[in-house]
Amino acid sequence: MKKEIESPIFDETQPHQIHAPSFKGTGIEMKPPFVNKYGVVIGDSKYNSPNSPLNKWSDETDPSVMAGDEWVHPTNDIGWNTAENRKLLEEKRGGNAPFMHPDKDVGYGAD
Repeated sequence: MKKEIESPIFDETQPHQIHAPSFKGTGIEMKPPFVNKYGVVIGDSKYNSPNSPLNKWSDETDPSVMAGDEWVHPTNDIGWNTAENRKLLEEKRGGNAPFMHPDKDVGYGAD
């Protein structure tokens, strides 16, 4: 029986994160949370799975146990909040950004 995981996705964004980017119009499909091979929920933004090594950490825990792609969510990852990745999303959106005018520089003098 597959366990249903509550998804933090709403309208192609994650409103629970203060600076979460919107994937709307980028062509990138937001992915739901998943359970990795260690039984840890990845991408639910709760970071508190009972099977997580973080909940069983000790001096004997090898940090490499949490290395690899199975620990990174493709769309609910803190890396999307960086300026570089937000720029990538804006570029994928193309010229559909709100408040843009082809013949007016609405940002003139704003800096």
